[in-house]
Amino acid sequence: MKLTFLGTGTSFGVPQVGCHCAVCRSSDPRDKRTRVGAVIETERGTRLLVDTPPELRMQLITAGIDRVDAVLFTHDHADHTHGLDDIRAMTVKRDGPLTMYGPADSLDRLARRFAYIFDPGVRPIPGTSKPEGIARALTPGETVAIGDVDVTPVALPHGPSTVFGYRVGDLGYITDAQRVPDAAIEVFRGVRVLVLNALFRTEHPTQMSLPEAVRAAQTIGAERTYLTHLTHDNLHADLEAELPRGIAPAFDGLTVRVD
Repeated sequence: MKLTFLGTGTSFGVPQVGCHCAVCRSSDPRDKRTRVGAVIETERGTRLLVDTPPELRMQLITAGIDRVDAVLFTHDHADHTHGLDDIRAMTVKRDGPLTMYGPADSLDRLARRFAYIFDPGVRPIPGTSKPEGIARALTPGETVAIGDVDVTPVALPHGPSTVFGYRVGDLGYITDAQRVPDAAIEVFRGVRVLVLNALFRTEHPTQMSLPEAVRAAQTIGAERTYLTHLTHDNLHADLEAELPRGIAPAFDGLTVRVD
């Protein structure tokens, strides 16, 4: 299995508009962070797109991704969904709509926000095209087969709302979680590669801090943990040097093998 980080930045992205800090002015390409998204690809070729961030078109082009078999939404916040229209380039090549999985409430809101994508009654003008999706709500803890891989959604708190993390084989993917409850930790135990969000160094009402993410990673015990949803508070090189062994910051374009 292969994991490609399309984007690893916070909702502001890095560099942040109007900011002139050292990170936002950095020449290190690892400090250029678009909004969070990823692609998971199995050995047999099943491709799962995790979220549709605003920069999705350019992220897919940069990563050389021209096809996905399904979308896994973590939740419906703008920085994770507002590139949804960009799936049109892939759905025009398909015989049917692209299946999109996620929390029921998030999919309901997306169906209202992007009605032209989800409503089969909305047909494009002859000679034009539109993105086409079909929503499939998932139940936390209930594993579903997508292509040749089993996917288990895991409910996690995100302030007053809930996000889904996903276990896909030996990969655990979590973003925007305020914490990882004990029940979720048990689902992720045994993964070889883990992805966790880590916002600031101080506590935040909706996101794990860097110290909290490190503790969660050590509790779950994956061989390798990669931190995502990072802000302009840390230079990549400095953060990489200070993190414990087996934990590293991800960066846009990073590809990880999950063997």
